[in-house]
Amino acid sequence: MDNKKSIYSWAIYDWANSAYATTVMAGFFPLFFKSYYSAESDLTMSTAQLGFANSISSLIVVLIAPLLGAIADKASLKKRFLFIFAYLGILMSLALSFVSQGDWQMATFIYVLANIGFMGSNTFYDGLLPSVSNEKNVDFISGLGFAFGYLGGGILFSINVWMLQDFSFFGFTSEAEAIKASFISVALWWALFSLPLLFYVEETQKENVGTKKALVDGYLRLKNTFSKIKKLRGLLLFLIAYWLYIDGVDTIIRMAVDYGMAIGFNSSDLILALLIVQFVGFPSTLIFAKLAQLWNTKKMLYVAIGIYLFIIFWATRMSESHEFYILAVMIALVQGGIQALSRSYYSKMIPQTHSAEFFGFYNFLGKFAAILGPLLIAFVALFTQNSRLSIASIAIFFILGATLLYFVDEKKIAKDSRSVLD
Repeated sequence: MDNKKSIYSWAIYDWANSAYATTVMAGFFPLFFKSYYSAESDLTMSTAQLGFANSISSLIVVLIAPLLGAIADKASLKKRFLFIFAYLGILMSLALSFVSQGDWQMATFIYVLANIGFMGSNTFYDGLLPSVSNEKNVDFISGLGFAFGYLGGGILFSINVWMLQDFSFFGFTSEAEAIKASFISVALWWALFSLPLLFYVEETQKENVGTKKALVDGYLRLKNTFSKIKKLRGLLLFLIAYWLYIDGVDTIIRMAVDYGMAIGFNSSDLILALLIVQFVGFPSTLIFAKLAQLWNTKKMLYVAIGIYLFIIFWATRMSESHEFYILAVMIALVQGGIQALSRSYYSKMIPQTHSAEFFGFYNFLGKFAAILGPLLIAFVALFTQNSRLSIASIAIFFILGATLLYFVDEKKIAKDSRSVLD
């Protein structure tokens, strides 16, 4: 398929929901959680609370994504499920603006639901990638989505940072009001820019089946796929490798601001560093995707993993604010690239007819990794009272993931997948 309207309508959804990833998940929620929602807790305890919240939401998505993916493939419900989860995230982003100071329990509950909406919708968004791409352009289109995400998320985040730093100009009486208004802006942005995907991305229609039949058939298909995936040793190996190294990526995304605050950096420096990630990440993701086309997707994944290991080493050593800016640039160079290329690399191994189901497994492992990473951070922080050790512990996931990735042969896996699934 080479329909530009469909391609860009698909990619613009990343522009839409990345507003949540930047302003809420990576930016203002960790900051606001420490200073407002959980103001009476000490820094280490609030780190643990945030880590547990991220883990709980990931666990719920882990449990439902594969089954819903199987149902979506059976009854052509990818877009419908995408929007059910998206609007859960949108409504919960809105709801965060109504939580009172000190009510960390309610803030955590709403944040968990918002994360479920965000991550759940991404399962079906990824599942639509084969519908708008082919083997030749899948790396570029996957990278285009992440690049749009950096740009769109960065634009809104820039406005939100301006609102925070000059809150009186916007008519707010405090920084807290500005942050709450930012949560509202995320909901509006996400809702508006998700519409092109709704209208212009076509999902291949299958036989019209009832919800009950789709549920039963989806469950049976999922069970059957579990047994088939055992036969696809190479695909299983990649999924485990991905599960391991993406753990480090997701944990760094979610906990970077919290870590910076825990080691004493000023919140304004941390927010500025996040802006750097967004705008350096936009061209870097496209460059990574282009290099994968010219060179090799797997080799570029290794480049990204190597840079992440250096990032972790750098994080454990830094003590000055300018070093956090350097860290942000390094993250920006590889964050979008490793995510986009992992997605496109995986899509090359699976048949389009099973895309939502298999992306359910893909997200299943990715989100399960996002349980272990924040949990590891939380437990190491609690038991050692040392934030630097907690971030250093994440390196083990990159090392193990890279080791398993060495044994993955995507062409053989794609051939085996077709023979097993047909």
